[in-house]
Amino acid sequence: MGVVAPVTGVIAAMIPVLVGVATEGLPPPFVTIGIGCALVAVVLVSRSHDPDDGPSGLPYGLLAGTAIGLFNVCVAQFGEGRVFGPFTIVRLAEVVFIGGLIVLARRPWRLERPLLAPVALVGVLDMAGNAFFIAATQVGRLDVAAVLSSLYPVTTVVLAIGLLRERVTASHALGIGLAALAVVLIAAGSAAAP
Repeated sequence: MGVVAPVTGVIAAMIPVLVGVATEGLPPPFVTIGIGCALVAVVLVSRSHDPDDGPSGLPYGLLAGTAIGLFNVCVAQFGEGRVFGPFTIVRLAEVVFIGGLIVLARRPWRLERPLLAPVALVGVLDMAGNAFFIAATQVGRLDVAAVLSSLYPVTTVVLAIGLLRERVTASHALGIGLAALAVVLIAAGSAAAP
């Protein structure tokens, strides 16, 4: 986990940033600085300080980040105002893919009753996040939407600190601060853009 989360987050953000810059040009200066701060924040907040983290998952992190980044670039191509139709097709494709894996693996797939509500909540939140990302790419720049959505590890760390009373490391505190600065810079630069 120590290398997987930051690599996944940065690669997932960098692919849409590169595509956004290539197709829409460089963002305004404040936005560009904000994007840089956000990428550093993702790395700092996602870092694990556990020396017993086990083997490196770098290949999986690269693969996951590439898949998420390409997914974000693809959903940004949906026509303006079209969120739910294409999103429904994406989810149906996922059901077919996962269903195929279940059949091929021949493994038990049913959840225990106490897990049903939390898993359903995770599914609803995931779908809402994806739908809002699609909407964000339709009203703004792909690179900005991708970078802001890549800040999700900050929320995880803040919740862990608040709810689980986890200790804040110096890198986590710096990452949270940089994430806040990134959001302010991106918002200010986007508002000032013509």
